[in-house]
Amino acid sequence: MNRNGPDHKRNNGRSVTLKDEGEYMQFTKKIVAVVAGVAMCAGLTACGGSRTGQSGDGDKIERGATIGISMPTKSEERWNKDGNNLKANLEKRGYKVILSFADDKPAQQNADIENMVNNDAKIVVVASKDGTAVGPAVEKARDAGAKVIAYDRLIMNTDAVDYYATFQLEQTGVLEATWLIDKLGLEDGATGPFNIELFAGSPDDNNSKYFFKGAWDLLQPYFEKGILVNPSNHGGGVKASDKAEDIWQKIGVQSWKAEQAQKDMESILDSTYAHGEKLDAVLSPYDGITQGVANAIESKRPDMKPGTDSWPYITGQDAMEISIANIANGKQGETVFKDVNKLANAVEEMIIEIAEGKEVSGINGKFNNGNLDVPSKLLDPQGITIDNLSDLVKANYVTQSRFNELTKGTLLEDQIK
Repeated sequence: MNRNGPDHKRNNGRSVTLKDEGEYMQFTKKIVAVVAGVAMCAGLTACGGSRTGQSGDGDKIERGATIGISMPTKSEERWNKDGNNLKANLEKRGYKVILSFADDKPAQQNADIENMVNNDAKIVVVASKDGTAVGPAVEKARDAGAKVIAYDRLIMNTDAVDYYATFQLEQTGVLEATWLIDKLGLEDGATGPFNIELFAGSPDDNNSKYFFKGAWDLLQPYFEKGILVNPSNHGGGVKASDKAEDIWQKIGVQSWKAEQAQKDMESILDSTYAHGEKLDAVLSPYDGITQGVANAIESKRPDMKPGTDSWPYITGQDAMEISIANIANGKQGETVFKDVNKLANAVEEMIIEIAEGKEVSGINGKFNNGNLDVPSKLLDPQGITIDNLSDLVKANYVTQSRFNELTKGTLLEDQIK
């Protein structure tokens, strides 16, 4: 049976048919709209001051000038796409670009940024490995007269940040939690209890807390009612009374590594699910972590089969190629697509407006980094399931031929036939 098709969800272990395939999308839109509004009012704007001179001040940057782009690692698919997309766009505009990857090492990233400053970079774009550790390097850039744009991850505890470009962070968690709520039938009155395991992103990544908060705000009421339970002691255990800010780092996966997630999940399975206990769902914030979780389940619980009722509902993020294959195969139910092409385009627009001495347009929020409210351009993420997996092709995120390769011989191919 296709567990990930549009017509199936679990209710106390029984299969239920959705009366309306649009219910999930309508429900998602309502939840996202409410939470996004709250986040903009409460979570994103804070009490710090704003850095002066954020709008265009008339100083122009000539074509041919150097722009630095610092990415945190080359070992993850998305950062290669982000860095190379932005580099290609800027070079077409006539700018020189220094693109570096920090190999997951904060010290290396600081050295990379200092090298950009030494090469007279006029604008430095930084997707930080560690949002706090990178502070001294961007302060050197600021002191040298460069503008600093935080890319996807906020640079913390410094006033040397001019702009921030990212996605609506809490919406990522909202989309993940909304999908789980729908699949478990919680809005339809399912009482469970359902066993769920929770993972968060890297403890040194400021975005992780926003992803988790978006999900926890929706899941916590079901914990309070006893409908969702977390039977393992992963990260010290998660209780209904816990606040998001007290949980996310304890259940975080360092550097978002699949290997660490697999080890953590194997420990959870050994301690809690070794005797046939039912695992209903896993909140995973990233496709790499999801892969680690799936590897652990296949290793420790071979009786649990992807695409059947025995397999848990598992979320993810970033629409990596592995997630396309996993969703098509029933190993993963949902990923959150953050179109890095659009993010690269948004940052490119920022750079051009700064270079032309214009006010930066499209600012629709602020994030406080501990020192100031950073003007932010926030894009909308999209939930992807087996029902709309081909949207990734339409968005030019993956080619049709590659999509066909990834989904060949899968549940999706069977469904299309």
